[in-house]
Amino acid sequence: MIVSSLLFAVMGVCVKKGSLAFTSAELVFWRGIISMVVIGLLARAQGVSLKTRHGKLHASRSLVGGFSMGTWFYCMAAVPLAGAMTLNYLSSVWVALFLVGAGFVAYLGGGRESEGRMLLGQLALLATVVAGFSGVVMILRPSADPQSLIPTLSGLLSGLLAAFAYLQVVALSRVGEPEIRVVFYYAVASAVLGALWMLFTGISEWHWSNAIWLLLIGFCSAFAQLSLTRAYGSARSHVETLVVANLQYFGILFAVMFGMWFLGEQIDALGWTGIAIVIGSSVAATLIRDRMFPKAPVEEH
Repeated sequence: MIVSSLLFAVMGVCVKKGSLAFTSAELVFWRGIISMVVIGLLARAQGVSLKTRHGKLHASRSLVGGFSMGTWFYCMAAVPLAGAMTLNYLSSVWVALFLVGAGFVAYLGGGRESEGRMLLGQLALLATVVAGFSGVVMILRPSADPQSLIPTLSGLLSGLLAAFAYLQVVALSRVGEPEIRVVFYYAVASAVLGALWMLFTGISEWHWSNAIWLLLIGFCSAFAQLSLTRAYGSARSHVETLVVANLQYFGILFAVMFGMWFLGEQIDALGWTGIAIVIGSSVAATLIRDRMFPKAPVEEH
């Protein structure tokens, strides 16, 4: 999982660099194309068929995931890398917010889910939601730079869509779809959405010296997904799965370091405090959600 987090952070640096020469639409398109080739070759080598009987579920998950990636790439082009990564990792907090909403609906309906320990769990999840978004405000402080407001909102939308995609992955896992097939169709959808987006944004002037960023984005993304899959597959117990899930937040720390080393970004004490709060609230949301819904799988990127 740490390798996966590292690769996602490297991908973020490449997106920042690539955005100087290409539009976000082009980055999404090439990310999808390259990942599709890599995952497709791996599926063939492993003998995993890419045919599916659950096309509608894949289409729904892949489209939502593709839009999540597009808004995230747009955010990364304009917001400091650490902030953009943090917004995307808020998917755990968004899922917690969904569960709080579901609990409130159950409470209004007088359902048993609103009683006792479940109600306490809902309140604890609500606390993680409030803490998580407070941390985001401390990191990004959009009022300090009005021009970053729209990219920041785009990043928040990315995390929200990632949470919806997670809920759809739950449905795919319940019908027995292999992870590699899910990732493949996600890459296909990214390529298609990127191509459609390019119809409106146009195609940038091509320079081969800039193509390295496209290749790195595609390869880092593909191998980060594969590392993520292997990490969860190697977990031999429920506790190990939770540990793996929470190791993903190393990605925020990697993004902070890479932003400082390669992009000249600086984070003050308030920003560091916000990062700590976001990581803490996300970990807490994962643990609380696991106690309330132990059979639900964890998020992916």
